Amino acid sequence: MSAANEPRERSGTGVSASERIDAHVHFWRYCAAEYEWIDESMALLRRDLLPPDAKREMDAAGVAGCVAVQARQTLEETLWLIELARQYPFIRGVVGWIDLRADVDAQLAHIGASTALVGVRHVVQGEADGFLKQPDFLAGMARIEPAGLAYDILVFARQLSEAVAFARRFPRQRFVLDHLGKPDVRGGEYLAWQRHLAALGALPNVSCKLSGLVTEADWQAWTPGQLRPYLDAALDAFGPDRIMVGSDWPVCLVAAPYAGALALIRDAIGEYSADEQQRMLGGTATDFWNLSGLSA
Repeated sequence: MSAANEPRERSGTGVSASERIDAHVHFWRYCAAEYEWIDESMALLRRDLLPPDAKREMDAAGVAGCVAVQARQTLEETLWLIELARQYPFIRGVVGWIDLRADVDAQLAHIGASTALVGVRHVVQGEADGFLKQPDFLAGMARIEPAGLAYDILVFARQLSEAVAFARRFPRQRFVLDHLGKPDVRGGEYLAWQRHLAALGALPNVSCKLSGLVTEADWQAWTPGQLRPYLDAALDAFGPDRIMVGSDWPVCLVAAPYAGALALIRDAIGEYSADEQQRMLGGTATDFWNLSGLSA
């Protein structure tokens, strides 16, 4: 993205830096065999990207804390992210991975009583259509709400209708949609995506992250004006009490610098009241995951 297209950092949002939470950050020690999805087009991500790297970006952007989200589907990575949260207090919570098609209670017992684990996620976007209907996966999901954990929904736009039915099955489970359901911005997809997003937003137990949108557009040519309708649709569907802001760092770096990715979102919410902006920039995430006062 050219500097001319980069959204400017907003001032006067009415939100203090201490209240700002990045709801979607990844960390990894890079290994080609374990991160096959980082292809040549993402070559700049083929390196270790760790908490000190993120902290520099967050400090410069006035962000106080973050939620670390799984990038590998291994219990080993979940335990590693929990250990990072112990080492770095700015990591306020961890959304890890456990195999929901296996013995969920045994895996949680293996992880232990760490309060750093606030949610789980499965990379459903990489699964065949119909995955969210599988009986063994649904049985595992039934164990998540009693454990006090939230669930991140990661799907492509074509899977959103399936995600709506999935979320309806578990009305007491807290869900959050990652990356607005990944609309095909490059291909101009909007109407079908918006319809399914609104159906998901009609469910009171589902929240939404304003995250990951820049990488669904043309990485070199996107503009804030092109992405604004998608952000506005999510804001309309979920409202400020169920919206949280996430950078998707470091993946966002292929399309925008960290500050630019966040400024895009801050511009989109700039017409809301100061209290509503506080909710979206930190309050919603803090309440959703009960981040205040957590200890790893």
